[in-house]
Amino acid sequence: MLVHICCSVDSHFFLEKLQADFPEEKLTGFFYDPNIHPYSEYRLRYLDVQRSCKKLGIDLLEGEYDFETWMTLVRGLENEPEKGARCEVCFDRRFDVSAKKALELGEKKITTTLLVSPLKSQEQLKRVGDMFYEKNGVEFIAVDYRSGGGSQDQSRVTKEEQLYRQDYCGCIYGLTMQRDQQGKLMDEMFSPLGKQILPASIEDRLELYQRRMDYEDEGQEYQLVREKFLNYRQYNLKISISKKRVDAHALIYSTLPRKKANGRIEHSLNDINFMNREEAKFISLETFNKLSNSSFKTVKEMIFNPLSVERESEVRQKLCYSPYDLSPIFVLNEIIEGKIDIYLDAKTYEDNREYLFVK
Repeated sequence: MLVHICCSVDSHFFLEKLQADFPEEKLTGFFYDPNIHPYSEYRLRYLDVQRSCKKLGIDLLEGEYDFETWMTLVRGLENEPEKGARCEVCFDRRFDVSAKKALELGEKKITTTLLVSPLKSQEQLKRVGDMFYEKNGVEFIAVDYRSGGGSQDQSRVTKEEQLYRQDYCGCIYGLTMQRDQQGKLMDEMFSPLGKQILPASIEDRLELYQRRMDYEDEGQEYQLVREKFLNYRQYNLKISISKKRVDAHALIYSTLPRKKANGRIEHSLNDINFMNREEAKFISLETFNKLSNSSFKTVKEMIFNPLSVERESEVRQKLCYSPYDLSPIFVLNEIIEGKIDIYLDAKTYEDNREYLFVK
């Protein structure tokens, strides 16, 4: 039986149940989900599915990430709600490709882990699956593992196996609507120019879950632990001195209440230059290099080859008198006299993230 897989949270429990209910069937997993966006989230979900199938002894195949084709198919359905017409088109595409893969492999039966997802309509899935049975001769196995306490069992398995628990279905449109309803920042779509790995970003989770797999290969005991923390994202920064743009970098957790500020350097102390507005501070690249033990030649080089968030945070702490200081701190190639105009669009917000606790 070919099993279309969407994510490990749905698939691990689902596959365990299939193994128990269909012991005569050799199960083959097929990860085909071109709807998942961004691509880094796709890689993260596939990584966790790989781990899950390895633990269950199930062969796993990866389908093509034909995202552009998927976008074309759902054009005009961008504003459809979850379980609406866009989802049906998405199911059609994934069933079509899965059915063709089953035929290619000589399989006569297919099913999908989407059947166990609380975000999906089982009736909708069954209707689409039956259509493909008539069209392709590949039987769709419509099992219901949600009812009778199944959802609670699935939640238990997810915790016991420490699976990656994504908090949106997968597509860009579902993500946008969900974050709008939650009033939350859609930080899944942020990726710095310099590829700095941001806290609680998808790239951060990719590193963590890859390290988790390495620990398991080494036999190292661990526990995934969640924490609540203050996160930060920066959208844009522009600084002009005497109306001339200068290269600048804002250290992490730098914010301005109204995005704009202007003023002049009022005084200097220990290589820190204090502006007379918004508690803003300026340091030269030379000072930054000393504090970070770096050797950047220009601010632009630093932007495109950044330090890690941890090292940049250490520099901030050296420049502040309190761990709660959120003053904007800017790095310039050199400190220049004149009127300073700042535009900084950045946000701090409460967030959650996971980390590995080694036992």
